[in-house]
Amino acid sequence: MTKILITGALGQIGSELSTALTKVYGPENVIITDIHDTNTSDLPLHYEKLDVNNEKAIQEIIEKHQINDVYHLAAMLSATAEKFPVKGWELNTHSLLYFLELARNKKIQKLFWPSSIAVFGRGAQKENTPQEDVKNPLTMYGIAKSAGEGFCEIYHKNYGVDVRSIRYPGLISWKTQPGGGTTDYAVDIYYKALEQGKYTGFLNAKSRLPMMYMDDAVRATIELMQAPAENILVRTAYNLQAISFNPEEIAYEIKKHIPNFQIDYQPDYRQQIADNWPYSTNDIQAREQWNWKEEFNLESMTIEMLNNLKNKLKLTNS
Repeated sequence: MTKILITGALGQIGSELSTALTKVYGPENVIITDIHDTNTSDLPLHYEKLDVNNEKAIQEIIEKHQINDVYHLAAMLSATAEKFPVKGWELNTHSLLYFLELARNKKIQKLFWPSSIAVFGRGAQKENTPQEDVKNPLTMYGIAKSAGEGFCEIYHKNYGVDVRSIRYPGLISWKTQPGGGTTDYAVDIYYKALEQGKYTGFLNAKSRLPMMYMDDAVRATIELMQAPAENILVRTAYNLQAISFNPEEIAYEIKKHIPNFQIDYQPDYRQQIADNWPYSTNDIQAREQWNWKEEFNLESMTIEMLNNLKNKLKLTNS
């Protein structure tokens, strides 16, 4: 029986991945944790407060619930980590190493840890960035994710740890608010379009970045974890490509549904972060090794976002 632990379960990815895993494995087999005192989600799952820097607490939860698989999502995202570099480094690396140690010592069987397109920086190919391209990140978040990929590869190669990872692009969801990432404009813009009819972007109009609708990201994560171990030939993290667009293009798509929507641009410190990232990535390994394929493009994602947010925000005349 698979018993699953999710850290950072109340975050953008965690909240939706928790729901999806519950449908696959049953609510009795999914334990969700986060740093908050109480479960702020609507999920009727067993919840425990957990600081992932507390190794003793992690071990106690794993033993108490006889956990097999861990989805370690707790992290400090790119824009926030630039403001708090030491805390960002500690949160984004130390807990990963502890979970890898638990796997090495056979306390857990399988580990998922999310990486990011932020691992690419100076010298990397911008368009169709290859799986094994140069990783010279220029942000604390990217440096931590790059180090984490190295940890994962070493623990698999040297100790046989079954650890799997995806380099997530920007993730877009109507269910959770933005969480401190540089690509989060692509979530906030839909809220502002419906609530205010206008949006001020913190990136310039032409800043094209890889993005993905959350439904695709969640499905990819589960498919990766369910794939046979012999199919998983990348033990750093897989590139995963779905959509690439810039603020101008997403605004154009929104205007098809909200004709009076207006956007202007006031780039801030996040522009410098975005300038170091790829425009698109080459994900041929994921497609060939475990049959990854996206389902949403910019047009279909925009329809989904606006329709669901109208219901969420109880807007009827947008």
